[in-house]
Amino acid sequence: MRKYELMKIAREIRINVINMIAEASHGHPGGSLSSADILTELYFDKMNIKPDDPKWDDRDRLVLSKGHAAPVLYAVLAKRGYFSERVLLSLDKFGSILQGHPDMKSTPGLDMTTGSLGQGLSAANGMALAGKLDKKDYRVYVILGDGEIQEGQIWEAAMTAAHYKLDNLTAILDFNGLQINGHNEEVKNIQPIDEKFKAFGWHVIKIDGHDFDQIKRAIEEAESTKGKPTIIIAKTIKGKGVSFMENRVDWHGTAPNEEQRQKAVEELERSEA
Repeated sequence: MRKYELMKIAREIRINVINMIAEASHGHPGGSLSSADILTELYFDKMNIKPDDPKWDDRDRLVLSKGHAAPVLYAVLAKRGYFSERVLLSLDKFGSILQGHPDMKSTPGLDMTTGSLGQGLSAANGMALAGKLDKKDYRVYVILGDGEIQEGQIWEAAMTAAHYKLDNLTAILDFNGLQINGHNEEVKNIQPIDEKFKAFGWHVIKIDGHDFDQIKRAIEEAESTKGKPTIIIAKTIKGKGVSFMENRVDWHGTAPNEEQRQKAVEELERSEA
């Protein structure tokens, strides 16, 4: 798919994210907006999937380890055709298929239930190892948050992935620099991230997480890397696309009111795509 088309889809997904969270009156817009371009590239250009057959055995898998960003994954799945976009406004309502955090038993297209931070990479390891044991060609993608990688389980999983040479596994770090309590470096410094993953036996790529050309090339480089897992460290902007949300930690988990929703949607509709 052409870059312009992907940018247009990502803009529509961001608008849906804003409307969903405003309707629910709670949610996490900052980290949803920062990872919208990454998920758009994966689901609309790279992943081998069948929306009309969500459990197809040979599909590529995705684990949203930073489960609080569920709204953006729901918006992507709806846009990709797993379910109607009309469902999006039922986010986190009683009886909805869209829970506040991903629930694979409720939502078509979800490969893993997530929400407790630090556990998604371990789950992705299991999927990738199973693929190798079953001699399947599918790939496994896991989206990590930069605050999340302060969790110890991440590093146990990183060792495990390298030990088993899981070259069918690609981790993508949504590196927006902010977490719920402030800047990562002030809460708990996680740098140098690239050197840490290299030391654990990973192939490391660093990109601009809002540049579709760079995202695509990085995913292709990961596909061609043999004998070790790959992490793509994607520099992103928290709240990307909405001026009053960008790089603002207070929009980590705050829903916009009606006035803010209208302003955000108007900005996104006027933005280039």
